[in-house]
Amino acid sequence: MIIQEITLNGKKYRLTLTDQVLSDVRRLKALYNAAYEDPESFEEVSSAISDTINQISSAVEPSVSDSDLDGLIQSVMKAVDEKSKETEEARAKHAAEEKAKAEKNTAKPKKLKK
Repeated sequence: MIIQEITLNGKKYRLTLTDQVLSDVRRLKALYNAAYEDPESFEEVSSAISDTINQISSAVEPSVSDSDLDGLIQSVMKAVDEKSKETEEARAKHAAEEKAKAEKNTAKPKKLKK
């Protein structure tokens, strides 16, 4: 778990980034995209959007006021994007290191001159 501090309108909030929060943020983005691509479906997905926002905000302490909710969700989405980017960069770096290590181990040894 990663704890992230978010400051909104002079108030400090602590966000615990768990797998569930990451999943909820991905779901929220997908719901936003669905509503954007098909505005007529907004009524159908608005309940799911609201439920997902409430789920995400429950991972924040202290409880978020309605006036800070929009800014909080934007900050949470940004924090998740940054952590996802860091994770992907770390995976890519690790994969490159493993590949280099494997190539080094499989390289033919040089013959010694007599």
